[in-house]
Amino acid sequence: MRRADRLFQIVQLIRGRRLTTAAFLARRLEVSERTIYRDVADLQRQSVPIEGEAGIGYRLGAGFDLPPMMFTQDEARALAAAARLAQSWLDPGMAGDVESALGKILSVLPPSARAAAEALALFALPVSRDAATRERLQTLREAVQSRHKLRLDYRDVNEAATRRTVRPLGCFYWGKVWTLAAWCELRQDFRSFRVDRIDAAQVLPERFADEPGRTLADLLRRLRERRPPPDPAQDAIE
Repeated sequence: MRRADRLFQIVQLIRGRRLTTAAFLARRLEVSERTIYRDVADLQRQSVPIEGEAGIGYRLGAGFDLPPMMFTQDEARALAAAARLAQSWLDPGMAGDVESALGKILSVLPPSARAAAEALALFALPVSRDAATRERLQTLREAVQSRHKLRLDYRDVNEAATRRTVRPLGCFYWGKVWTLAAWCELRQDFRSFRVDRIDAAQVLPERFADEPGRTLADLLRRLRERRPPPDPAQDAIE
């Protein structure tokens, strides 16, 4: 890779993340961390507002922008493939947003890249999930975003019914099913609920704030420490 191309990629990678370490940049660009330090220093001397320092991480200052990126034919195909796969598994609202976003991207691509993306012979057929489950997934995702508590009517693997009030933290796709990860107020612990076993989900007016030990970061930390990861097909979750 030419040095000019590497400098451009460094800026793109830094502006795409809240905090980017030299180690991350070195791995992505297949160079040494010393090279990254030197390149970042050169960019800073050229008035690119990169904030931070070696050993901590970098971020891009507010107000800095670059001309829109042009995608290669392979990158355009990858975008089209990702969008088609995502639309098959996402809820109706976000699937529509994916289609809209892809259309906007394709509209500004060079003709050759656009043709390559549209001609991609890779398709994802609609999954068998019923419409009610897909709409429920949208309700859960929106509650995660708005940080509203939920009241769930849920059936476990033995068909036992239960009602829970939860703080929704994230929706996880496991290749077979979607689950809602949440802080359960009944169990006073993290629990995961299979979306296809949720009979009803009511969004409550009460919002929640992060509390130590009850956040998504705390849950992900616990999952990383657990080996092997839980199987959502079994109700070791909830």
